[in-house]
Amino acid sequence: MWRSVAGRGARNWLWPLGAGLLQAWSIAWPGSGTPLWWLQIASLAVCAWLLCDSRSAWQAAARGGLFATAWLVGSFWWLFISLHEYGGLAAPLAALAVLALAAFLATYYALVSGCFWALRRTGKAQAAIIFAALWLLAELARGWLWTGFPWGAGGYAHLDGPLAPLARAVGVYGIGFVAALLAMALAQLRGADLRRPGAWAAALALVLVLAAAAQQRQAAWAQPQAVGAPLSVALLQGNIAQDRKFEPGSGVPEALAWYGQQLRAQDAQLVVAPETAIPMLAQQLPPGYLEALQARYERPDHRQAALVGIPLGSFAQGYTNSVLGWSPQQLQTYRYDKHHLVPFGEFIPPLFRWFTERMNIPLGDFRRGGLGQPSMAWLDQRLAPNICYEDLFGEELAARFADPAQAPTIFVNLSNIAWFGDSLAVAQHLAISQMRALEFERPMLRATNTGATAIIDHRGQVQALLPAHTRAVLQGQVQGQGGLTPYARWAARWGLAPLWALALGVPLWACCGRARRNCGQGLHLL
Repeated sequence: MWRSVAGRGARNWLWPLGAGLLQAWSIAWPGSGTPLWWLQIASLAVCAWLLCDSRSAWQAAARGGLFATAWLVGSFWWLFISLHEYGGLAAPLAALAVLALAAFLATYYALVSGCFWALRRTGKAQAAIIFAALWLLAELARGWLWTGFPWGAGGYAHLDGPLAPLARAVGVYGIGFVAALLAMALAQLRGADLRRPGAWAAALALVLVLAAAAQQRQAAWAQPQAVGAPLSVALLQGNIAQDRKFEPGSGVPEALAWYGQQLRAQDAQLVVAPETAIPMLAQQLPPGYLEALQARYERPDHRQAALVGIPLGSFAQGYTNSVLGWSPQQLQTYRYDKHHLVPFGEFIPPLFRWFTERMNIPLGDFRRGGLGQPSMAWLDQRLAPNICYEDLFGEELAARFADPAQAPTIFVNLSNIAWFGDSLAVAQHLAISQMRALEFERPMLRATNTGATAIIDHRGQVQALLPAHTRAVLQGQVQGQGGLTPYARWAARWGLAPLWALALGVPLWACCGRARRNCGQGLHLL
């Protein structure tokens, strides 16, 4: 009896927590940051098995919620660093805040786990589809509600796996749907199934499909064509310590001196300095500092352009986290204002000002830029900046592809991940940029303060990478690309609506089917 009770206790608590932690590690393995696609499916299969093994919807919801809480804490535990070390929040409160955020986001997965248990009594194939649709629904909700925080979505584990080519057709969420389908199919296997020839035939067919998908990694889905000649680029990584970055007596003059020197010294056709590389408002800078840089890059005899991160605005107009662009081709200075702001770091959600007052983070309320802002034209290329974790939202980047004639040929991400120290956040963010490059078949340039500064090609492969937490300049070349992937076409027109329709439509179909069966049984009894 005691063994039976202990076994049930392990399934209720230890198994979902352990599987959830493995789910987090599958997206970025500790130490190396390598994504492990097979571990993502295997750990999710454990969760799926636990849901099938549950005795009630409440138990299934609890197990799904525990799995998701462990997964999300393991994915973004490094928020503790920004809250405690740089935000000044007491360590217990910072840890509690991270746990509370993970537990809150895990409620989406708890709800769909309970719903799956209620709808599971169908054939195995139908149950797998229902589970995948409900899991997709939770992923979409996490990426949309309360401005969205989809960091650590399961699809990122498949960046180098056989499902990676699907990104060009269905995006990272679509990959997550297929992975959830496979996980439930794996969870449903029983010893009796393995004795049937049909089960082995299905397994062989699955292996062949995955192998065929993997072969598509190097194929071009968008019929891309190289646009213009390759650009020589210089990506600046200043490695300014976060605790000094905005200090007037230390980090600010250090940043102004180093970035100013590099912006003047580089001879690449495109020079990029990261998010808030210039950590002061334009009107606060030393006289002539910004004007001298602008004049250098806008000289007609120079064949150079620059993109530089800087905060802009005033108390009366509001402030923006922005990018300024200079080139001889521009009639006026190019400007991009960050659209998707970070809660608490860049804007204060309603009712939470008391929380931010406990922290010492110097960036506060910013004004949101528009969606689908125009690209910067330079040497036959259209450069599309995005700031920090904006590249986490592929559906928002897709808005720039609404007019194929003006679609970006190169993405440029400007980030500062120094808030999160020497953690897996650096490797995770690099993988996010790689997934966006793969979805749109566009190269991605990454200029960051502390890493990962990289050149990523249109197939999502890292071509050059600076060591994290070093001060250096990454020099290389990037080739712009044209053409539209299927994902770019439909996401530019409808956003994520087709995936929402799938995520909501399948459970609704299952509910209707169950209602018809219940009605039929009732009539039969009559």
